[in-house]
Amino acid sequence: MPDRLLDLSADPIALTAALVDIPSVSRDEALIADEVEAALREQTTGYEIVRNGDAVLARTNFGLPTRVVLAGHLDTVPVADNLPSRFDGDHLFGCGTSDMKSGDAVFLHLAATIAEPAHDITLIFYDCEEIEASANGLGRIQRELPDWLAADVAILGEPSGGYIEAGCQGTLRVVISATGTRAHSARSWLGDNAIHKLGAVLDRLSGYDARIVDIDGCTYREGLSAVRIDGGVAGNVIPDAASLTVNFRFAPDRSPEAALAHVREVFDGLDVQLELTDSAAGALPGLSHPAAAALVAAAEGLVRAKYGWTDVARFAALGIPAVNYGPGDPNLAHRRDERVSVAQISAVAGTLRRYLTA
Repeated sequence: MPDRLLDLSADPIALTAALVDIPSVSRDEALIADEVEAALREQTTGYEIVRNGDAVLARTNFGLPTRVVLAGHLDTVPVADNLPSRFDGDHLFGCGTSDMKSGDAVFLHLAATIAEPAHDITLIFYDCEEIEASANGLGRIQRELPDWLAADVAILGEPSGGYIEAGCQGTLRVVISATGTRAHSARSWLGDNAIHKLGAVLDRLSGYDARIVDIDGCTYREGLSAVRIDGGVAGNVIPDAASLTVNFRFAPDRSPEAALAHVREVFDGLDVQLELTDSAAGALPGLSHPAAAALVAAAEGLVRAKYGWTDVARFAALGIPAVNYGPGDPNLAHRRDERVSVAQISAVAGTLRRYLTA
């Protein structure tokens, strides 16, 4: 048995397995944060290290011309009988293998094994990413230690299949409500069916032509979709209220305000009410920034748009170009058979080593 649980100089594949074998469901990250903090303090040189709740932060201060943030969350969704980790062929299975302890392992390994980086490096390992945004550790760090987020470019180790997934989509949800008059279904003409009024809303959604936009060479496709429907009183009652929840995933060249205005325009003229319930801005890719362009070059141009919202948006709001780049297939995240390709772990580690030392 090794003298310590986490050996940062070990192959990042083995380090991934060690991290996965420390359960860290959201709000229960203290143990893994303790281990990460101890490993960084014992096995790295030149790093200033601080603890913030169950987040661990480390940075160099060599006075280099550029600074790169490497950020990853330590928490996972609830375990689904998929611990401890296990190897099967060329994949490592287990809770958090893809989302995103393999990315964390790469960052930790590089911190311990790069003696002379070309950029100053900030490491941020944070808690509570997988639950409500108000609990997100990166948001807490932004409020309490904002100077730790300063950088020329930020890389989040979210699973991206070994591609640089630039920026991210924005998202908003609205509830579209219709009202009517309740009546006995045997005398339906005496009522006004609220559910039927939502038919016009569904027609608009069915005929919606999603916008496709190219930004910095990344193609973002928008989507406007019904995701929930509520209504009905009983099997013999004409309903007097019904609602439909609609989710709009929009390209990052729209602000949340512009996105909401677009959604209102789509449903203009219908006999319904529209209420915004949630929104978050997207993140522009920012790949024209020199520090980001150098990362693209190191990845040999493997770049695509990020579909979905991630914490890169927090950095983009600060004017910092940010990308998602990590091993793992995002489609396998949160699954009972969650897994990561060991070859992708090695490939991402190699690319980031070239970038950080070039």
